[in-house]
Amino acid sequence: MIGKLTGKVDSYGEDWVILDVNGVGYIIHCPIRVLQTLPQAGEAASLSIETYVREDQIRLFGFSSDLEREWFRMLMTVQGVGAKVALAILGVLKAGELANAIALQDKAMISRAQGVGKRVAERIVGELKNKAPAFADADPIAIEMQDAVTDKRAPRPVADAVSALVNLGYGQAQASAAVAAAVRAGGDDLTAETLIRMGLKELSS
Repeated sequence: MIGKLTGKVDSYGEDWVILDVNGVGYIIHCPIRVLQTLPQAGEAASLSIETYVREDQIRLFGFSSDLEREWFRMLMTVQGVGAKVALAILGVLKAGELANAIALQDKAMISRAQGVGKRVAERIVGELKNKAPAFADADPIAIEMQDAVTDKRAPRPVADAVSALVNLGYGQAQASAAVAAAVRAGGDDLTAETLIRMGLKELSS
């Protein structure tokens, strides 16, 4: 199996790059975002590689880091997510952004990728939510609160405050993070009205 390739960029296609490694040209399929960061033809580049072997073909997928490759592998374990969808997701979200989106149950963020509908986003969030926090930069309190709101375990004032901010047009993850910041600053016995006011202040700062 090939785990990494370093060579010179030969040419580009819509979703692939040919990397010349000691005279051998490897066709490597990459997320659009990764392709956009690679240098022009003739310059050196290095990619973490996932080798995909089937009876009728061998395909190489390239990523900017080993972590990004690991997320590609994890996405592929989700029902209904193939290589094309996984590449599309990593084409719009960096590894850290994807981890945060899953940890915060932000299905809308994942749905930004072409070909990812509501059901697929729900499966990704549901099946990978236990793995995401280890890779996320999100506030642990916000993650815990988001889970509590989703599972209807959150205290009524917290749930009402998050709901109110969502109704004002903020995303579920944004609202949860803002209310989490309010709880951290003022304690967990604040009223919904106070949480909303503090949450709005947090969102506007």
